[in-house]
Amino acid sequence: MAPRALELRDLGRIPYALAWELQRELAQAGPASAHDLLLVCEHPEVVTTGRKAQGAERDPESELAGVRAAGIEVFEVERGGAATWHGPGQLVGYPIVHLQPDERDLHRFLRALEQALIDALAELGVEAGRNEGWTGVWVGGRKVASIGIACRGWVTYHGFALNLDVDLARFQLFSPCDLAGTTYTSLAALGVAYARSELTARVHALLARELGRDPR
Repeated sequence: MAPRALELRDLGRIPYALAWELQRELAQAGPASAHDLLLVCEHPEVVTTGRKAQGAERDPESELAGVRAAGIEVFEVERGGAATWHGPGQLVGYPIVHLQPDERDLHRFLRALEQALIDALAELGVEAGRNEGWTGVWVGGRKVASIGIACRGWVTYHGFALNLDVDLARFQLFSPCDLAGTTYTSLAALGVAYARSELTARVHALLARELGRDPR
């Protein structure tokens, strides 16, 4: 039996709310979809808060005071994790993947996302890896990619944000992913040359490989 396809769909620069609505619509379609999707895009500046940031013991108004003072819109979303920043200079990816019965392990899915990014960075000469106890991709103790997912009826949505050439000062307006803002880095800050279109294609192909999908 041929593997399911993972189709790449580039949304370009898109407001976060529109991309979020599209993800939910696609996830809700469930098994009706004949193939999986990797939506890639870039957002105007926004901060999203995951389930961890919305916990009863948290005070989001206080934690995000600097974000709101800077006029940045905040969205409460259903993905896992704490608050994170999206904005120009990121490669954002939303895998809409229908997990088959033998694939229904969300920790394994998270590791697949990490590995695809780690391998894509390795092709650029960047030695990236994991940081035990933290989801995401790291280079020399600094975080270069954030990951947070949601799942509805065993269809995944939300995904990853890889820092290409971002304004790293924006991470210092709050504690992204409950880390110090100075923890973050980008390919530009690391002095890494890349072509966005080629990097996108490699991430797509490598994620398809990790998930046992056919890239399309």
